[in-house]
Amino acid sequence: MTTLDPAQLKTIGQRVLEAEAQGITELLPRVDASFVAACQLLFDCKGRIVVTGMGKSGHIGGKIAATLASTGSPAFFVHPGEASHGDLGMITDPDIVIALSNSGETAEVLTILPLIKRMGVPLIALTGRPDSTLAQAADVHVNVGVSREACPLDLAPTSSTTAALAMGDALAVALLEARGFREEDFAMSHPGGALGRRLLLRVSDLMHSGDRTPRVNSDTSLREALLEMSAKGLGMTTVVDASNHLVGVFTDGDLRRTLDGEIDVRSASIADVMTSPCRSVGADMLASEALHLMETHKINALPVVDSEQHVIGAFNMHDMLRAGVV
Repeated sequence: MTTLDPAQLKTIGQRVLEAEAQGITELLPRVDASFVAACQLLFDCKGRIVVTGMGKSGHIGGKIAATLASTGSPAFFVHPGEASHGDLGMITDPDIVIALSNSGETAEVLTILPLIKRMGVPLIALTGRPDSTLAQAADVHVNVGVSREACPLDLAPTSSTTAALAMGDALAVALLEARGFREEDFAMSHPGGALGRRLLLRVSDLMHSGDRTPRVNSDTSLREALLEMSAKGLGMTTVVDASNHLVGVFTDGDLRRTLDGEIDVRSASIADVMTSPCRSVGADMLASEALHLMETHKINALPVVDSEQHVIGAFNMHDMLRAGVV
């Protein structure tokens, strides 16, 4: 079994990262008038952005399409080989095409060029050779060439693919800012992610309502209130008046404080031991805002009220955890 030299492996890894970092640095002067023209075409696109590329460029193209789509610019990837066998029908007149090819001479991409041009669909090319066929055919060419690959043979796509990916990110972020894309817009594209939950979930999405709301009248005995708390399982109960207006809450913490005191728990009413006034939230409040309120005031559960302070629900920290807000 061959033992690898740790020092040599570290040196190689550092050399690769330095080479790829240099490749990205070489792109800085290329963020020029061509870059601006590409951004303008993409911004003005009334259809979708179709990204294509073969091999490693195709993998990078797929990621660029995904980044564009998630940041407010509808986009998808089309494999150039499949495009020649029917998938070209996915491209429509209002669309725009971004084609990636380091050499600018990839046969599968060049094959579909005449059809793209015949349709009158604008073409943006990302290549490493401004004099290549693809670059010359494009409406806008963005130079993503690098002086050398990170591969010691200067063959395997390494620095060149990193550079193309970085330029794609630059285009996507430029468009994002030009569109005024906000966190809320990003969340709409990522409802399953942490940011989506933080920005989209509201108290109404996780609260217990109707018969599941722990609720007792202010003249209820402490014993009956404890039974209500146990039945509803939120570690608290709301306390309301005859018109269902919130007048207080009683929580597990209140119970501990009551037991530490001199109150006769067998004869006490809930009005004698509840917390009043108490904090509450509205159903339309963002769950993340409610969480901040709970953390700030060290509250484990909250009643939910309408605009007239009628109790309409309740929730606790476990509901936050289950919803992924925490």
